[in-house]
Amino acid sequence: MQTIVVVGGGASGFFFAIELASLRKDLEIIILEKNHAVLQKVKVSGGGRCNVTHACFQQSTLLKKYPRGKSLLKKTLQQFSPKETMAWFAARKVTLVEEADGRMFPSSNSSQEVIDMMLCECARLNINIITKQEVIGIKPKTDGFDILLKTGKTIAANAVMMACGGFHKKEHYAFIEALGHTIETPLPSLFTFNIAHKKLHELMGLSAIASVKISGTPYQEEGPVLITHWGLSGPAVLRLSAFAAVELHQKNYQVQIQVNWLNQPEHLVREQWQSIRNTLGAQRMEHKNPFQLPQRLWHYVLDESGIQAQTKWSELNAKDQNKLIHTLCAQEFEVKGKTTFKEEFVTCGGVRLSEVNTKTMESLLLKNLFFGGEVLDVDGITGGFNFQHAWASGFAAARGMSDAL
Repeated sequence: MQTIVVVGGGASGFFFAIELASLRKDLEIIILEKNHAVLQKVKVSGGGRCNVTHACFQQSTLLKKYPRGKSLLKKTLQQFSPKETMAWFAARKVTLVEEADGRMFPSSNSSQEVIDMMLCECARLNINIITKQEVIGIKPKTDGFDILLKTGKTIAANAVMMACGGFHKKEHYAFIEALGHTIETPLPSLFTFNIAHKKLHELMGLSAIASVKISGTPYQEEGPVLITHWGLSGPAVLRLSAFAAVELHQKNYQVQIQVNWLNQPEHLVREQWQSIRNTLGAQRMEHKNPFQLPQRLWHYVLDESGIQAQTKWSELNAKDQNKLIHTLCAQEFEVKGKTTFKEEFVTCGGVRLSEVNTKTMESLLLKNLFFGGEVLDVDGITGGFNFQHAWASGFAAARGMSDAL
């Protein structure tokens, strides 16, 4: 019986193992996880609800959700799309429910349901899961590989699936580099912006549908923006951080951004302005907010524009009017650093895609070495897209390995 070793007990590794075991009953499959528990990213995803995938069913649209990796994703998502994900989970009695923004969660709203299902599948298919086993080296040999463990033990494998996730530092990929593969430098993706602005911090917890642009670049995103006690977060900021991850790193996360609190072009706001003034003329600006902003945010914008709250709309002079419109549509902030969340940390970077068969996930350098998930130089924005990549690459690798052995 041939032995398959999966390095990493995360989403892609488990999905690969279950798929391969379903295709080939003649294989011994071992999952090695360096930590004490498996599927930990699945557990914390979506605040413990597990954002399994996204209801984005047109591939051209789906590919736009990934800042890096489109060359590979064109092949893997064609084999295993969000529709296939829904069907796969449903067949194992995990029903996915679509939310208003397209994110899909288990109907139980519990990531534990996903974990329990995968563990049950592994038990049913006789997949061996071994925790607290860190792989420190992989040595190719004539009939496969020797897997070197930190404990000093060695496991012989006919084929290997590398699904160890994205590491924070390039040196952690050393055992993959030793196999001849090139590693694109890992960098943080999906992080929030640190902004030293006390008045902004006082609005922590407020959110608005806004757009955020990095000054002097083409990078701009729109959607919910959340004000925090350290700066700005929310889906729009996280997406922006992902697409601009490399450039932000090069600038040491010190950039200027412009926030359009109205998410409307400034020229359109100016076109509406006279009508607004005519309608609200005699009323005090603090009480009449014509833009549906949260009231505290509106008061903040007035203060930032140097306008007394008691000012009537009809009393607003041209200079103050221009300052207010600019603050609403292009308020500038200095970003000085980032904040990441360790449990759901996402990296860009990883194994160079030109060294991987994008249809089968097999290494182009070593036969019977396969890759899946975040260890590859692929990353998606928030919303279930990184998990979709994990499932799709695991699916492709399972079929690729089954055909190769």
